[in-house]
Amino acid sequence: ARPAGSMETPKVPAATYERRVVRSGAEHHYLRVRLELSDGGARPSVAQFKQLVVSALRELHGEVGAALPVDVLTYEEKTLSAILRVISSGLVKLWSALTLLGFYQNRRCAFRVLQTSPFLLALSGNSRELVLD
Repeated sequence: ARPAGSMETPKVPAATYERRVVRSGAEHHYLRVRLELSDGGARPSVAQFKQLVVSALRELHGEVGAALPVDVLTYEEKTLSAILRVISSGLVKLWSALTLLGFYQNRRCAFRVLQTSPFLLALSGNSRELVLD
């Protein structure tokens, strides 16, 4: 009890919080990527595109990187864009290898990672590309 006339306020315990970091338990991650070439030369076929991804992994991470299971789910030769599937533990290896790749058949090139998600459905539409009537 407080003495009469005391102006002290009762002590309130400090708020506590708990930080939780939840890692996705997804088996795979999906990346929407686009290959940008410096000139209008020949465009890679789907097989050449896959080989380019594997060679990027080999160049940065060696044979272990080249053995990383990566699937090309869709590929549009016209736009040079693709959706890739990789096991979640290999996402950083794939992304770094694609980012650091600089040449395709002695031509300057760059991979752009447009979207990534543990859910394939999330890549089905991009609100930034919507065309409204």
